[in-house]
Amino acid sequence: MTFSLPNKSELESAAQIVYASMPPTPQYSWPLLCEALGTEVWLKHENHTPTGAFKVRGGLVYMHELLQREPNITGIISATRGNHGQSIAFAARPHGLKASIVVPFGNSKEKNAAMRALGAELIEFGAEFQESREHAIGLAQQQGLHMVPSLHADLVRGVATYWMEFFTAQPALNVIYVPIGQGSGICAAVAARNALGLSTKIIGVVSSHALAYKLSFEQGALIESPVSTLLADGMACRTPDAASLKVIAEYVERIVAVSDVEIAAAMKLIFLSTHNVAEGAGAAALAAAMQDKAQLNGLKVGLSLSGGNVDHDVYSQVLKNDAATH
Repeated sequence: MTFSLPNKSELESAAQIVYASMPPTPQYSWPLLCEALGTEVWLKHENHTPTGAFKVRGGLVYMHELLQREPNITGIISATRGNHGQSIAFAARPHGLKASIVVPFGNSKEKNAAMRALGAELIEFGAEFQESREHAIGLAQQQGLHMVPSLHADLVRGVATYWMEFFTAQPALNVIYVPIGQGSGICAAVAARNALGLSTKIIGVVSSHALAYKLSFEQGALIESPVSTLLADGMACRTPDAASLKVIAEYVERIVAVSDVEIAAAMKLIFLSTHNVAEGAGAAALAAAMQDKAQLNGLKVGLSLSGGNVDHDVYSQVLKNDAATH
């Protein structure tokens, strides 16, 4: 599937859909984070949405537009590691639509519980996301369900509303760091920046234990790479999406890889500096900025805290680990 980046009027109409269900999220410049990075830093709190992650915005816009096109639809299905599934279940529930969500075995217990609490039927299949996705596509065909993809123009429109908020509040950002899962977040950042005519540099962030997007970006071809991250399930991508990769190749400055150790340190730093909870992918932007610290002096830096949905057992280990502060 290919798609065009949404323009400003399409982003403004998406905002009307999103704001019918949730308010804008805040962005703050936390003094201890600025101190840690040695420059002015702004943190966008997408952990403050109704599902605890940025994805809900895309789900709301996707569902609204889907029901305009197919008002008689009876059920939807998708695959997820958690936040995308929560967004689809959250958006489907007010319309009385049945949402089936396929997750890999061993997925986050608390993300699974959150999806069930939103009314989703949870199906466990596969060792990782790609296997879950292929199973969901098969079930959609067998059962006549609508398959919600991980990347779609309407998902990007919805997600871009948070970047529109961020860029409107802080138009002088020199650089932003954006975690990459399947690409809706970074494509949305590009769309919002372009729509507002800003010159902010966009740097993507992947897990060093899931390098598919970085390798593909650097080699100019779609390259699969194995996934072994234990902490950043939101970035556990084995196969890049061709449409998002095309956008990234054209508009993104570079891609930084961060290890689970660096992510754990960033999760702990966010808590110590802001008393907010960040999941692994939610702390990845800060981890990358810390890696780039020497290059950021004097710049105004924007970071996405893209989600806070981390299992408490995992998080307690991160907070207890003294190495995560260094």
